[in-house]
Amino acid sequence: MENIKIKDEYIKLGQLLKLAGLVGSGVDAKYVINEGLVKVNDEVDTRRGKKIYPGDIVSYNGETIKVE
Repeated sequence: MENIKIKDEYIKLGQLLKLAGLVGSGVDAKYVINEGLVKVNDEVDTRRGKKIYPGDIVSYNGETIKVE
């Protein structure tokens, strides 16, 4: 599991996937999120603008990220 530290109160799901290097662009993020391939706290979430807060765990393509 990789930890990603954010400086703001939250980060949007699409931005987090780009920051973590799991997708190459916002378009890629939109696609994988819309396809239901991303889980937030073990539940599929299809909202690219979903707010991710410290303590949340995001999973995609065998990678897991914990937001700090």
